[in-house]
Amino acid sequence: MLSSLVWLVGCATPSGETHGSSDAQSEAPSNQAQSAPATTLRQLFPAGGLKPLSSTQLGSNRVHSLLPPADLWERIRRGFAMPDLDTDLVRERELWYSSRPDYLARMTERGNKYLFYIVEELERRGMPSELALLPFIESAFNPQAVSSAKAAGMWQFMPATGRQFELKQNLFRDDRRDVIESTRAALDYLQKLYGMFGDWHLALAAYNWGEGSVQRAIKKAQKLGHDTSYPELSMPMETRMYVPKLQAVKNIVANPEAFRVTLPMVNNHPYFQSVDISHDMDVALAAKLAEVPLEDFKALNPSVNKPVLLASGMSQILLPWDNAERFQANLEAFTGDQLASWTAWIAPATLKPADAAKRVGMSESELRAVNNIPARMRIKAGSTLLVRRAAGVQVDVAERIADNGQLSLSPEVVLRKTTVKAGKKDSVATLAKRYAVSASALARWNKVSTTAAFKSGQSVVLYLPAKVSSGKKARGKSRVVASRKVAPKSKPTRLAKK
Repeated sequence: MLSSLVWLVGCATPSGETHGSSDAQSEAPSNQAQSAPATTLRQLFPAGGLKPLSSTQLGSNRVHSLLPPADLWERIRRGFAMPDLDTDLVRERELWYSSRPDYLARMTERGNKYLFYIVEELERRGMPSELALLPFIESAFNPQAVSSAKAAGMWQFMPATGRQFELKQNLFRDDRRDVIESTRAALDYLQKLYGMFGDWHLALAAYNWGEGSVQRAIKKAQKLGHDTSYPELSMPMETRMYVPKLQAVKNIVANPEAFRVTLPMVNNHPYFQSVDISHDMDVALAAKLAEVPLEDFKALNPSVNKPVLLASGMSQILLPWDNAERFQANLEAFTGDQLASWTAWIAPATLKPADAAKRVGMSESELRAVNNIPARMRIKAGSTLLVRRAAGVQVDVAERIADNGQLSLSPEVVLRKTTVKAGKKDSVATLAKRYAVSASALARWNKVSTTAAFKSGQSVVLYLPAKVSSGKKARGKSRVVASRKVAPKSKPTRLAKK
């Protein structure tokens, strides 16, 4: 067919003339063409039969293969579209990653479950495929990762940013860890940032540092007459290293042989598919019906933080591609009494965990464990708790509870800030023992070490139950001299990342 097309093109071109000369003559004024002698016209339209051109070979390198690549890495390489960053920090990160093949292998093994889906979403949105490598930098592809600033999931969303992008965070699930929902939110956020800054490096800096921080850094650079590109902006070291890390991983993926790295094979094929569920179901039972190890099931459904799946809160689960049909067949053949052994319960009043456990027929230890209730805390009225489902109960948890259930706790004892005078030979250890508080807490309250000693008469800060600090004199030589209603507040370790 190709030779026929070439032959026809040759027939349309006058013999012995180039395309350039033909174009030049076609641009001549029409009155000149009309007044030209007949011999000239005959030269333009030669007589005789059509003559085929000799076959030729196409030399274009842009002819794409009809078959998709079997290796997902090659597909990712073809979609690279971000400008490259070439700095000393990039080269330092290249050396760091390439010298740790075991670490790369572990990250890829985890990412193998999610990469295909992420690449599909990036291509659907027309976004650079380099962004599929971003979870390597954010979380090492661990959907259960939690940072010191409380960012969670594969894409490391802060709680507030997650809520901004409609990621549910309640008693039963945390969509910051959900594979599909967190990827949707992350790509939405990255597209928004690229729209704000018009530069992928600055968009990535904003993803790590916050859009407001990057905007302020740009304004400051502009005011000083400095360059506002990513490498030139003044920013924290974590953000300064952020794009170089991604660039280093990109360079290794682009040419692993140059770094003496062997990338584990990642098939260019979906790893999972979604399956509908219509009733509440225990996580362990779902994994059993799918014939999937429990840990593998949790890796594909990491947003579920309780031992039960609530159909009204998440109507779909993810299963390995080849296990979806097995799950459906086994579910239809299931003959057990009930699919779920857990349900939700709303606390009618503020209760101690022991009292709540008695009301729902559970042990206190089990109630605390499944709901993550720490010691010396009370359950506030209106809180949602996960409790054992009574035998024969078939009613599933309502959607409003599955989507909004929260557990609110309050301290069992109200603490008050109290100042005491240290006696002779008093130390952190002796006062901590005397007032039944931990030595580390007492040292933190007074900004001293746990081995510190106090001078006689020195003021020492304590947080004690109200009944101790409100009038009763403490045992020993130290004396209570002041108290006021102030509960200690913990300070954040660092600012929110996003």
